Amino acid sequence: MTQPPPPGAPRARIPGPQQPPPSYPRTRTGLWRRCLWGGLALWGLGTLVTYATGNTTLLPTLILLGSFLVPVVFVLWAYEHHGRDLGVNVILGCFLTGGVLGVLGASVMEYYLLHPSLWMFVGVGLIEEAVKAAALMFVLRRQTRIRGLRAGLVLGASVGFGFAALESAGYAFNAAVSTEGIDLRALLETEILRGVLAPFGHGLWTAITGAVLLAHRRPSGHFAFTAPVVGTYVGVALLHALWDSTHGIALWLVARLTSAPLNPALFGPGYLPAVTDQQKHLFTLFSVGGTVAVSLMGIAWVRSPARRDPSWRNTP
Repeated sequence: MTQPPPPGAPRARIPGPQQPPPSYPRTRTGLWRRCLWGGLALWGLGTLVTYATGNTTLLPTLILLGSFLVPVVFVLWAYEHHGRDLGVNVILGCFLTGGVLGVLGASVMEYYLLHPSLWMFVGVGLIEEAVKAAALMFVLRRQTRIRGLRAGLVLGASVGFGFAALESAGYAFNAAVSTEGIDLRALLETEILRGVLAPFGHGLWTAITGAVLLAHRRPSGHFAFTAPVVGTYVGVALLHALWDSTHGIALWLVARLTSAPLNPALFGPGYLPAVTDQQKHLFTLFSVGGTVAVSLMGIAWVRSPARRDPSWRNTP
């Protein structure tokens, strides 16, 4: 008969099963939020100092902060909520390498293949969405384990936001340089506008393409260009073209409704000479309304597969 141990006697402890450490680094929750507010504060401080001192050497700081802030914040949010197990290296590689390759590839192809025409924006959409998808495949060519809709959404968005950040930096630089010198106001207006629109553009479109592309990736790691993949690419490219064409479509609608003379050469820039107040209001209504409509279409598209995929809801 076993006697119970006397009171106060030490008892042996049987160690329980050890949980393996996570394969991804632990980061504090809400890093994206602190990055957003901290970045906005630094950008605002840089703006005030540049205005006060007129020091043009601060322009690169403003351009980089203003262009990268929103894309970086959204990538951090995607990593914290849905991409911790994918790895920081992969996400950074998609954002930086994929973004750079996408911008370079799009610049070369658009220079040699596109010419001014009413269908130019369709060509822009087809080229830019193709090079971003190709950049995503290049970064993941040796990461054969990475597949599935959730991974495609996160990594596709990372490539798209990297592309958007670099493209915004170029637009901000072009806006700052004028024939009369440095136009700081134009630079700030460009960065604010593109920062507000950034979540609804390249990052959203490439997330859709990446989701379908990686959802159909074979177990061997090879990418399959199935009908859903090709159809999604074409659809996203047309959505991209529609986004770029909103100003031109608004111009056409204003000309039709007000019986104004329409010069086809003005379709791309979206500019009406000698406009009336009524035409200004209509143009603003149609251009802003068109942008909002295209944004809602993209959001609805990306939410549809995410809702059906359980791995998107059950992520670390």
